[in-house]
Amino acid sequence: MNQHEDYMRLALELAAEARSAGEVPVGALLTLDGRIVGRGRNRSVGDVDPTAHAEVVALRDAARNIGNYRLVGSTMYCTVEPCLMCLGAMIHARVQTVVFGAHDPKAGGTSKLEALREAGTQFNHRFVVIGGVLSEPASEMLVDFFRERREEAEPAACAVHRGA
Repeated sequence: MNQHEDYMRLALELAAEARSAGEVPVGALLTLDGRIVGRGRNRSVGDVDPTAHAEVVALRDAARNIGNYRLVGSTMYCTVEPCLMCLGAMIHARVQTVVFGAHDPKAGGTSKLEALREAGTQFNHRFVVIGGVLSEPASEMLVDFFRERREEAEPAACAVHRGA
């Protein structure tokens, strides 16, 4: 488990970079054969790209670095439970293991993907999912980010209600 925590700490650093850039603080990295082959952080706002989630950015980086879109035997580390889009990309890339920090009951896709499997949906690939690795710092980063966003929006909303 210590190796998972070490990689998750690096993913948390990428999440902090995303936060500094005004993005939702999510970071991801992909390892293969004991080395990091792909890194990503949320870039949807800056890139004006709804698919530029940290996990997809890390997959793209890894595919370029190894020269193959098939990432067989790799492990994805992401600070937050991946959404269905990101999990779909991981299925196509043949990621072996997904390790995430904070659970995301609204947008997280691991339980939704499992429900699809239980309902009889067939996928051409399966991966191991390990959740909750360093979940506390990952959750705190998200909670802080969205609290700050709400606080920034409150003065403007109050001015509207006062007739300013």
